[in-house]
Amino acid sequence: MLFPYKDDNPTERPAVVTVGLIVLNAAVFLYCWLQGEGGFTRSVFELGVIPKELWSGNLPQSRGHFPPVSLFTSMFMHAGWLHLIGNMLYLWIFGNNVEDYLGHFRFIVFYVACGLIASFSHIAFNLGSKVPMVGASGAIAGVLGAYLVLYPRARVHVFLFLFIFITTFTVPAWLVLGLWFVLQIINSLPEFSGSSGGGVAYLAHVGGFVAGLVYLRHRVGKTRRRRTKSDRGSFR
Repeated sequence: MLFPYKDDNPTERPAVVTVGLIVLNAAVFLYCWLQGEGGFTRSVFELGVIPKELWSGNLPQSRGHFPPVSLFTSMFMHAGWLHLIGNMLYLWIFGNNVEDYLGHFRFIVFYVACGLIASFSHIAFNLGSKVPMVGASGAIAGVLGAYLVLYPRARVHVFLFLFIFITTFTVPAWLVLGLWFVLQIINSLPEFSGSSGGGVAYLAHVGGFVAGLVYLRHRVGKTRRRRTKSDRGSFR
C-alpha cells in the first residue's frame, strides 16, 4: 500500500486558499467533535448529503436548513479524525500546486464544482440511501485529477506498508495517483449493483477525479492551442 506524504514540486505563490480550506475543515470538525458523541452524530446528519431526501423531494426543515445546502456543507464535515487528517494531507500535498496553476479564485470555484459533481455521482447510484455522506474527498479527488494532468512526472514521496515493514521512497505522480484512481474504480463496482461501498463513497471519488482531470485537460489544451497560434503569428 502506497501512502503519499509530500512532493518535490515547489510553488511560485502562497497557497492561501488551500491553507484556508484545511483550517476551515479542521475548525468545523473540531467544533462538532466538542459537542460530544450525540452532538457529533447530529452534526453528521445535519451537514451530510442524504440521497433519499434530495431525490424524493422529501425535504424536512427539521434539519435546520434547506437540505440542498448539504451539497455544500457536506464538503466541510468529516466522520472521524483519520478521515479528516487523511483528506487534509492529500489536499496539502496536491492542492497547493493546482492552486498555483489556476489562481486563488479559480481554484475555489474548481474545488467546489468538483465537490458537487462528486456528490451527484454518489447520489445517482444511491437514490434510496438514508446514510449521510460527508467529507472533502470528492472535491480533493478533483484536485488529484488536475494534478495528474499538470504534473504527471512530479516526484511524490510515499510510505510503503508491506505487512509489518514500512519504508519510504519516491515515485512519479502518475503512478501514485493512477493507482489510487484504479483502486477507487474497483471499490466502487458494488455500488453499480446497489450494494454498499463499505461505508466509503467511492463513486464520489471517481466522479470528482474525472471532473478535475477533464477540466484541466480541456484548459491545458486550450492554452497550448493559443500559444501555438501566437508562435505562428510571430513569424508573419
